[in-house]
Amino acid sequence: MMPVPLLSKEQIARLPERAREVVEYRKSGLSLNHIQGCPIDCAYCIRHTYGLWDQRRPRALMTDADAAAELVNHRYFQPHITPVQLFNRATEPFLPKVRPHTFAVLEDLDARGLTNHVLVITRHQLKPYDIDRLNQLRHLKVTLLFTYSGIDDEQIEPYPSHVAAESLKLMSAPARRRYRTILYWRPLVPGLNDTDAHLAVARSLSKHADATVFTGLFYRDEIAEYYRANGLPEPYDDTARRKIVPETLEERVLQTFAGATNLFRKTSCAVSYVHGLPDYNGHYGIRELCDICPLSQLKLCADAHRVPSAEDVRQAASVLPEADALKVVRISQRAAVVCGLETEQPRYFLQHALGFQVHDVDHPHHANRHGRADIGWKDTTAS
Repeated sequence: MMPVPLLSKEQIARLPERAREVVEYRKSGLSLNHIQGCPIDCAYCIRHTYGLWDQRRPRALMTDADAAAELVNHRYFQPHITPVQLFNRATEPFLPKVRPHTFAVLEDLDARGLTNHVLVITRHQLKPYDIDRLNQLRHLKVTLLFTYSGIDDEQIEPYPSHVAAESLKLMSAPARRRYRTILYWRPLVPGLNDTDAHLAVARSLSKHADATVFTGLFYRDEIAEYYRANGLPEPYDDTARRKIVPETLEERVLQTFAGATNLFRKTSCAVSYVHGLPDYNGHYGIRELCDICPLSQLKLCADAHRVPSAEDVRQAASVLPEADALKVVRISQRAAVVCGLETEQPRYFLQHALGFQVHDVDHPHHANRHGRADIGWKDTTAS
Protein backbone atom coordinates (compact mmCIF):
# COMPACT_ATOMS: atom_id res chain seq x y z
CA MET A 1 0.00 0.00 0.00
CA MET A 2 1.35 3.42 -0.96
CA PRO A 3 1.77 5.94 1.89
CA VAL A 4 0.21 8.68 -0.27
CA PRO A 5 -2.81 8.22 -2.56
CA LEU A 6 -2.18 7.32 -6.18
CA LEU A 7 -4.00 9.52 -8.70
CA SER A 8 -6.06 7.97 -11.48
CA LYS A 9 -5.27 8.65 -15.13
CA GLU A 10 -8.29 10.93 -15.27
CA GLN A 11 -7.08 12.94 -12.27
CA ILE A 12 -3.60 13.24 -13.75
CA ALA A 13 -5.06 14.45 -17.05
CA ARG A 14 -6.71 17.35 -15.21
CA LEU A 15 -3.41 18.57 -13.72
CA PRO A 16 -1.63 21.59 -15.23
CA GLU A 17 0.65 20.57 -18.10
CA ARG A 18 3.93 21.18 -16.27
CA ALA A 19 2.69 19.32 -13.20
CA ARG A 20 2.26 16.21 -15.35
CA GLU A 21 5.97 16.27 -16.22
CA VAL A 22 7.38 13.91 -13.60
CA VAL A 23 11.00 14.23 -14.79
CA GLU A 24 12.26 17.74 -15.50
CA TYR A 25 15.75 19.13 -15.88
CA ARG A 26 16.61 21.96 -13.51
CA LYS A 27 19.97 23.66 -13.19
CA SER A 28 21.43 21.52 -10.41
CA GLY A 29 20.05 18.23 -11.65
CA LEU A 30 17.41 16.09 -13.29
CA SER A 31 14.43 16.51 -11.00
CA LEU A 32 12.07 13.65 -10.09
CA ASN A 33 8.65 14.74 -8.79
CA HIS A 34 6.06 11.99 -8.91
CA ILE A 35 4.84 13.02 -5.43
CA GLN A 36 3.16 16.43 -5.46
CA GLY A 37 1.53 18.50 -2.74
CA CYS A 38 2.87 20.18 0.37
CA PRO A 39 1.20 21.62 3.50
CA ILE A 40 4.19 23.74 4.59
CA ASP A 41 3.06 26.69 2.44
CA CYS A 42 6.10 28.96 2.17
CA ALA A 43 4.77 32.03 0.36
CA TYR A 44 7.64 32.01 -2.15
CA CYS A 45 7.29 28.31 -3.04
CA ILE A 46 8.11 27.36 -6.62
CA ARG A 47 4.79 25.42 -6.68
CA HIS A 48 3.16 28.71 -7.70
CA THR A 49 4.80 28.42 -11.11
CA TYR A 50 3.54 24.87 -11.73
CA GLY A 51 -0.11 25.49 -10.94
CA LEU A 52 0.20 23.39 -7.78
CA TRP A 53 -0.02 26.00 -5.03
CA ASP A 54 -3.46 24.86 -3.86
CA GLN A 55 -2.39 21.22 -3.67
CA ARG A 56 -1.41 20.76 -0.02
CA ARG A 57 -2.07 17.04 0.36
CA PRO A 58 0.72 14.90 -1.14
CA ARG A 59 -0.44 12.65 -3.97
CA ALA A 60 1.40 10.30 -6.31
CA LEU A 61 1.27 10.34 -10.10
CA MET A 62 2.81 6.85 -10.30
CA THR A 63 4.46 4.24 -8.11
CA ASP A 64 8.00 4.73 -6.84
CA ALA A 65 9.27 1.85 -8.99
CA ASP A 66 7.71 3.34 -12.11
CA ALA A 67 9.10 6.77 -11.24
CA ALA A 68 12.64 5.44 -10.77
CA ALA A 69 12.37 3.59 -14.07
CA GLU A 70 11.11 6.70 -15.83
CA LEU A 71 14.05 8.67 -14.45
CA VAL A 72 16.80 6.24 -15.47
CA ASN A 73 15.23 5.64 -18.89
CA HIS A 74 14.77 9.35 -19.58
CA ARG A 75 16.68 10.71 -22.59
CA TYR A 76 18.42 13.23 -20.31
CA PHE A 77 19.67 10.68 -17.78
CA GLN A 78 23.30 9.56 -18.03
CA PRO A 79 24.35 6.84 -15.56
CA HIS A 80 27.02 7.99 -13.10
CA ILE A 81 26.99 11.51 -14.61
CA THR A 82 23.62 13.24 -14.39
CA PRO A 83 22.98 14.84 -10.98
CA VAL A 84 19.50 14.01 -9.65
CA GLN A 85 17.21 16.09 -7.45
CA LEU A 86 14.49 14.29 -5.53
CA PHE A 87 11.11 15.93 -4.73
CA ASN A 88 12.47 19.46 -4.95
CA ARG A 89 9.64 21.02 -6.94
CA ALA A 90 6.30 20.09 -5.46
CA THR A 91 6.60 18.48 -2.03
CA GLU A 92 8.85 18.12 1.03
CA PRO A 93 10.80 14.82 0.88
CA PHE A 94 10.71 14.18 4.63
CA LEU A 95 7.04 14.81 5.32
CA PRO A 96 5.92 11.73 7.29
CA LYS A 97 3.88 10.35 4.38
CA VAL A 98 6.45 11.29 1.75
CA ARG A 99 9.52 9.94 3.60
CA PRO A 100 8.83 6.27 2.61
CA HIS A 101 8.73 7.32 -1.04
CA THR A 102 12.00 9.22 -0.67
CA PHE A 103 13.77 6.16 0.68
CA ALA A 104 12.10 3.84 -1.82
CA VAL A 105 13.49 5.85 -4.73
CA LEU A 106 16.94 6.23 -3.17
CA GLU A 107 17.15 2.50 -2.50
CA ASP A 108 15.92 1.64 -5.99
CA LEU A 109 18.56 3.84 -7.63
CA ASP A 110 21.27 2.58 -5.29
CA ALA A 111 20.39 -1.06 -6.00
CA ARG A 112 21.10 -0.34 -9.68
CA GLY A 113 24.71 0.45 -8.74
CA LEU A 114 24.39 4.07 -9.86
CA THR A 115 26.94 6.52 -8.49
CA ASN A 116 25.17 9.72 -9.55
CA HIS A 117 24.89 12.70 -7.24
CA VAL A 118 21.44 12.78 -5.59
CA LEU A 119 20.40 16.04 -3.95
CA VAL A 120 17.64 15.92 -1.33
CA ILE A 121 16.51 19.38 -0.22
CA THR A 122 14.59 19.55 3.06
CA ARG A 123 13.49 21.81 5.87
CA HIS A 124 11.68 19.11 7.83
CA GLN A 125 12.45 17.28 11.05
CA LEU A 126 14.76 14.34 10.51
CA LYS A 127 15.17 11.45 12.92
CA PRO A 128 18.08 9.28 14.11
CA TYR A 129 16.77 6.34 12.09
CA ASP A 130 17.21 8.47 8.93
CA ILE A 131 20.95 8.36 9.62
CA ASP A 132 20.95 4.58 9.73
CA ARG A 133 18.89 4.18 6.58
CA LEU A 134 20.91 6.66 4.55
CA ASN A 135 24.11 4.95 5.65
CA GLN A 136 22.87 1.71 4.11
CA LEU A 137 23.14 3.24 0.62
CA ARG A 138 26.32 1.97 -1.04
CA HIS A 139 26.70 3.69 -4.37
CA LEU A 140 24.81 6.99 -4.73
CA LYS A 141 26.49 10.22 -3.69
CA VAL A 142 23.71 11.58 -1.50
CA THR A 143 23.72 15.17 -0.26
CA LEU A 144 21.15 16.54 2.19
CA LEU A 145 20.63 20.27 1.72
CA PHE A 146 18.90 21.85 4.71
CA THR A 147 16.90 24.89 3.68
CA TYR A 148 17.33 27.52 6.37
CA SER A 149 16.39 31.18 6.12
CA GLY A 150 15.88 32.51 9.63
CA ILE A 151 12.68 34.21 8.41
CA ASP A 152 10.32 34.61 11.36
CA ASP A 153 7.36 36.16 9.51
CA GLU A 154 4.82 33.32 9.55
CA GLN A 155 2.94 34.82 6.61
CA ILE A 156 6.03 34.31 4.49
CA GLU A 157 7.36 31.13 6.05
CA PRO A 158 4.95 29.31 8.38
CA TYR A 159 7.29 26.38 9.08
CA PRO A 160 9.95 27.49 11.60
CA SER A 161 13.58 27.63 10.49
CA HIS A 162 14.83 26.15 13.75
CA VAL A 163 13.54 22.73 12.65
CA ALA A 164 15.92 22.66 9.69
CA ALA A 165 18.73 23.92 11.93
CA GLU A 166 18.23 21.07 14.39
CA SER A 167 17.95 18.52 11.59
CA LEU A 168 21.22 19.78 10.12
CA LYS A 169 22.96 19.37 13.48
CA LEU A 170 21.52 15.87 13.96
CA MET A 171 22.45 14.60 10.52
CA SER A 172 25.92 16.18 10.56
CA ALA A 173 26.89 14.78 13.96
CA PRO A 174 27.96 11.21 13.09
CA ALA A 175 31.70 10.98 12.54
CA ARG A 176 31.22 8.25 9.95
CA ARG A 177 28.48 8.67 7.37
CA ARG A 178 28.08 8.01 3.66
CA TYR A 179 25.94 11.07 2.90
CA ARG A 180 26.97 14.73 3.14
CA THR A 181 25.23 17.78 4.61
CA ILE A 182 24.90 21.35 3.36
CA LEU A 183 23.45 24.43 5.00
CA TYR A 184 21.22 25.74 2.20
CA TRP A 185 20.96 29.34 3.37
CA ARG A 186 18.05 30.66 1.37
CA PRO A 187 16.21 32.71 0.43
CA LEU A 188 18.14 35.75 1.58
CA VAL A 189 15.85 38.76 1.24
CA PRO A 190 16.81 42.36 2.11
CA GLY A 191 14.72 43.73 4.95
CA LEU A 192 13.42 40.31 5.91
CA ASN A 193 16.31 38.16 7.15
CA ASP A 194 19.49 40.12 6.50
CA THR A 195 20.19 41.84 9.81
CA ASP A 196 23.61 41.41 11.38
CA ALA A 197 21.98 39.06 13.89
CA HIS A 198 20.49 36.90 11.11
CA LEU A 199 23.86 36.67 9.40
CA ALA A 200 25.67 35.81 12.63
CA VAL A 201 23.26 32.97 13.40
CA ALA A 202 23.79 31.49 9.95
CA ARG A 203 27.56 31.75 10.35
CA SER A 204 27.35 29.82 13.62
CA LEU A 205 25.03 27.20 12.13
CA SER A 206 27.35 26.71 9.16
CA LYS A 207 29.96 25.19 11.45
CA HIS A 208 27.80 22.07 11.72
CA ALA A 209 27.58 21.52 7.95
CA ASP A 210 30.05 20.07 5.47
CA ALA A 211 29.51 23.20 3.37
CA THR A 212 27.25 26.25 3.05
CA VAL A 213 25.53 27.72 0.00
CA PHE A 214 23.89 31.13 0.12
CA THR A 215 21.40 32.33 -2.43
CA GLY A 216 18.43 34.60 -2.92
CA LEU A 217 14.79 34.56 -3.90
CA PHE A 218 13.16 33.30 -7.06
CA TYR A 219 10.64 36.11 -7.49
CA ARG A 220 8.59 35.08 -10.49
CA ASP A 221 5.39 36.70 -11.75
CA GLU A 222 3.16 34.04 -10.16
CA ILE A 223 4.83 34.53 -6.78
CA ALA A 224 4.55 38.32 -7.00
CA GLU A 225 0.84 37.97 -7.80
CA TYR A 226 0.36 35.83 -4.71
CA TYR A 227 2.18 38.38 -2.53
CA ARG A 228 0.00 41.20 -3.82
CA ALA A 229 -3.24 39.22 -3.51
CA ASN A 230 -2.47 38.39 0.12
CA GLY A 231 -1.13 41.78 1.20
CA LEU A 232 2.39 40.51 1.78
CA PRO A 233 5.27 43.00 1.66
CA GLU A 234 6.78 42.83 -1.82
CA PRO A 235 10.55 42.35 -1.57
CA TYR A 236 11.33 43.82 -5.00
CA ASP A 237 9.72 46.17 -7.50
CA ASP A 238 10.21 43.72 -10.33
CA THR A 239 10.36 39.99 -11.02
CA ALA A 240 13.19 38.02 -12.62
CA ARG A 241 13.89 34.61 -14.18
CA ARG A 242 16.98 34.19 -12.00
CA LYS A 243 17.49 34.33 -8.25
CA ILE A 244 17.94 37.78 -6.77
CA VAL A 245 20.92 38.49 -4.51
CA PRO A 246 21.73 42.23 -4.41
CA GLU A 247 25.40 43.13 -4.57
CA THR A 248 25.49 44.82 -1.16
CA LEU A 249 23.88 41.76 0.46
CA GLU A 250 26.51 39.46 -1.02
CA GLU A 251 29.24 41.73 0.29
CA ARG A 252 27.82 41.53 3.81
CA VAL A 253 27.57 37.74 3.61
CA LEU A 254 31.20 37.47 2.55
CA GLN A 255 32.26 39.77 5.37
CA THR A 256 30.34 37.67 7.89
CA PHE A 257 31.98 34.49 6.58
CA ALA A 258 35.47 35.95 6.34
CA GLY A 259 37.94 33.14 7.00
CA ALA A 260 35.46 30.37 6.22
CA THR A 261 36.71 27.72 3.81
CA ASN A 262 33.45 26.01 2.88
CA LEU A 263 31.17 28.82 1.65
CA PHE A 264 29.91 28.66 -1.93
CA ARG A 265 27.75 30.73 -4.26
CA LYS A 266 26.58 27.77 -6.34
CA THR A 267 24.81 24.58 -5.28
CA SER A 268 26.81 22.36 -7.61
CA CYS A 269 30.08 23.79 -6.28
CA ALA A 270 29.15 22.90 -2.70
CA VAL A 271 27.77 19.46 -3.57
CA SER A 272 30.87 18.58 -5.55
CA TYR A 273 33.15 19.90 -2.81
CA VAL A 274 31.62 17.82 -0.02
CA HIS A 275 32.17 14.66 -2.08
CA GLY A 276 35.74 15.59 -2.99
CA LEU A 277 34.98 16.04 -6.69
CA PRO A 278 35.28 18.85 -9.28
CA ASP A 279 32.18 20.95 -9.93
CA TYR A 280 29.83 19.02 -12.21
CA ASN A 281 28.46 22.28 -13.65
CA GLY A 282 31.91 23.36 -14.81
CA HIS A 283 31.90 26.79 -13.19
CA TYR A 284 35.70 26.93 -12.98
CA GLY A 285 36.02 29.03 -16.14
CA ILE A 286 34.04 31.83 -14.48
CA ARG A 287 36.93 32.78 -12.27
CA GLU A 288 35.21 35.40 -10.13
CA LEU A 289 32.91 32.66 -8.81
CA CYS A 290 35.91 30.83 -7.38
CA ASP A 291 37.44 33.58 -5.26
CA ILE A 292 35.93 32.12 -2.09
CA CYS A 293 36.70 28.46 -2.83
CA PRO A 294 39.32 26.48 -0.87
CA LEU A 295 42.57 25.90 -2.74
CA SER A 296 42.11 22.13 -2.71
CA GLN A 297 38.81 22.50 -4.53
CA LEU A 298 40.26 24.96 -7.02
CA LYS A 299 42.90 22.39 -7.95
CA LEU A 300 40.30 19.67 -8.47
CA CYS A 301 38.25 21.92 -10.72
CA ALA A 302 41.30 23.24 -12.59
CA ASP A 303 42.51 19.71 -13.34
CA ALA A 304 39.07 18.74 -14.66
CA HIS A 305 38.55 21.92 -16.70
CA ARG A 306 38.32 21.09 -20.42
CA VAL A 307 37.15 23.65 -22.97
CA PRO A 308 35.05 21.79 -25.56
CA SER A 309 35.19 22.48 -29.27
CA ALA A 310 32.08 23.50 -31.20
CA GLU A 311 32.03 19.97 -32.61
CA ASP A 312 32.07 18.55 -29.05
CA VAL A 313 29.00 20.63 -28.22
CA ARG A 314 27.18 19.59 -31.39
CA GLN A 315 28.07 15.94 -30.82
CA ALA A 316 26.72 16.03 -27.25
CA ALA A 317 23.53 17.67 -28.55
CA SER A 318 23.07 15.17 -31.39
CA VAL A 319 21.21 12.69 -29.15
CA LEU A 320 18.46 15.24 -28.42
CA PRO A 321 15.79 15.86 -31.08
CA GLU A 322 14.88 19.16 -29.37
CA ALA A 323 18.42 20.41 -29.98
CA ASP A 324 18.27 20.08 -33.79
CA ALA A 325 18.33 23.86 -34.23
CA LEU A 326 21.23 24.43 -31.84
CA LYS A 327 24.01 26.71 -33.01
CA VAL A 328 27.26 27.41 -31.24
CA VAL A 329 27.75 31.19 -31.13
CA ARG A 330 31.15 31.24 -29.43
CA ILE A 331 33.28 29.35 -26.94
CA SER A 332 35.66 30.82 -24.39
CA GLN A 333 37.40 29.65 -21.25
CA ARG A 334 34.25 30.73 -19.40
CA ALA A 335 31.42 29.10 -21.33
CA ALA A 336 30.00 27.83 -24.59
CA VAL A 337 27.36 30.29 -25.75
CA VAL A 338 24.60 28.76 -27.86
CA CYS A 339 21.30 29.67 -29.49
CA GLY A 340 18.41 27.75 -31.01
CA LEU A 341 17.18 25.95 -27.89
CA GLU A 342 13.53 26.57 -27.07
CA THR A 343 13.82 25.62 -23.40
CA GLU A 344 16.46 25.44 -20.67
CA GLN A 345 16.38 21.67 -20.28
CA PRO A 346 18.63 20.59 -23.16
CA ARG A 347 21.12 23.28 -22.12
CA TYR A 348 21.39 21.69 -18.67
CA PHE A 349 21.89 18.29 -20.32
CA LEU A 350 24.77 19.68 -22.37
CA GLN A 351 26.30 21.34 -19.34
CA HIS A 352 26.44 18.08 -17.40
CA ALA A 353 27.48 15.99 -20.40
CA LEU A 354 30.41 18.33 -21.06
CA GLY A 355 31.19 19.35 -17.47
CA PHE A 356 31.39 22.89 -18.82
CA GLN A 357 29.19 25.97 -18.61
CA VAL A 358 26.69 26.35 -21.48
CA HIS A 359 24.91 29.72 -21.73
CA ASP A 360 22.05 30.90 -23.94
CA VAL A 361 22.86 33.98 -26.02
CA ASP A 362 19.38 35.38 -25.24
CA HIS A 363 20.03 35.24 -21.48
CA PRO A 364 23.56 36.56 -21.06
CA HIS A 365 25.54 36.11 -17.87
CA HIS A 366 27.08 39.29 -16.56
CA ALA A 367 30.57 39.43 -15.11
CA ASN A 368 30.63 39.36 -11.30
CA ARG A 369 26.89 38.75 -10.91
CA HIS A 370 27.40 35.00 -10.68
CA GLY A 371 24.45 34.07 -12.89
CA ARG A 372 21.96 36.04 -10.81
CA ALA A 373 19.25 38.54 -11.69
CA ASP A 374 20.28 42.10 -12.56
CA ILE A 375 18.21 43.53 -9.69
CA GLY A 376 20.45 45.15 -7.11
CA TRP A 377 23.64 45.15 -9.21
CA LYS A 378 25.51 47.91 -10.98
CA ASP A 379 25.89 47.78 -14.74
CA THR A 380 28.42 45.19 -15.87
CA THR A 381 29.33 43.57 -19.16
CA ALA A 382 28.07 40.26 -20.48
CA SER A 383 30.48 37.35 -20.32
